[in-house]
Amino acid sequence: MSALEPPRAAVVEAVSRALAEDLTPLGDLTSALVPPELVATAAFVVRGSGVVAGIACATETFAQVDPTVALDWTAADGDLVSSGTTIATVTGSLASILTAERTALNFLGHLSGIATLTRRFVVVVAAVGQTRIWDTRKTTPGLRSLEKAAVRAGGGANHRGNLSDWILLKDNHLALLGIAGAVAEARLRWPGRTVHVECDQLDQLGQALDAGVDAVLLDNMTPEEVAEAVALADAHVAATGGRRPLLEISGGITLDTVSRYAALGADLISVGGLTNSAPVLDIGLDIDTRS
Repeated sequence: MSALEPPRAAVVEAVSRALAEDLTPLGDLTSALVPPELVATAAFVVRGSGVVAGIACATETFAQVDPTVALDWTAADGDLVSSGTTIATVTGSLASILTAERTALNFLGHLSGIATLTRRFVVVVAAVGQTRIWDTRKTTPGLRSLEKAAVRAGGGANHRGNLSDWILLKDNHLALLGIAGAVAEARLRWPGRTVHVECDQLDQLGQALDAGVDAVLLDNMTPEEVAEAVALADAHVAATGGRRPLLEISGGITLDTVSRYAALGADLISVGGLTNSAPVLDIGLDIDTRS
């Protein structure tokens, strides 16, 4: 399995749920009218330029509908393709192709859209520095593994996958526990876990640095505030000889603003819109029934 692909179990489960949604309780009534002996060849054609993702899901869709249908992919997840490109051909029962068509296209279009938007952010920040783009937990319920794989296909990195991955102390936690106390308790309970603290003010950043956190989320700060935060973190390292925590910029970052933030010396920029607002990449399935 490629590092850009989602876990196999997540693919099988997501496809199974999607097909059940389409085929319960009586199956595809319309395609049942098609003579079973009819075969066809179809082509997945990209209607607009973008980055491909979701191939495993499309393949699994046809496999679950009819394992005799054959797919021949000429693209892989992460490939940049132009409008008019054929990325796969499908050969087999026409009825089966028609049944699987929409589910396969839904996965391909949605996940390729995420990969495409991610690539746009990645290209912009690469022009100005070493800051990386990563995602958030703002994902479609039940599709997180698939959507985070699509972010990887677009060249982005993955933030924590779920609440069990590491400790992220946000404002509501800190209002009750305080930064020093929360970090100390986290270290005591889960000594092997990353401890990440959200800061929206510079005095909070100072407390987080003194507490020895692994990562800091600079939340909803202006570029000027982020620059000051980076300088403060660097000064702390120089004074203590310690390691600078990962510095993450977060909060309403867009393609119009990301370049300015990327030039400030932080390590990561998180963008919730990669997974919760990406437009689909238009992909069609052109069917030739003359086979």
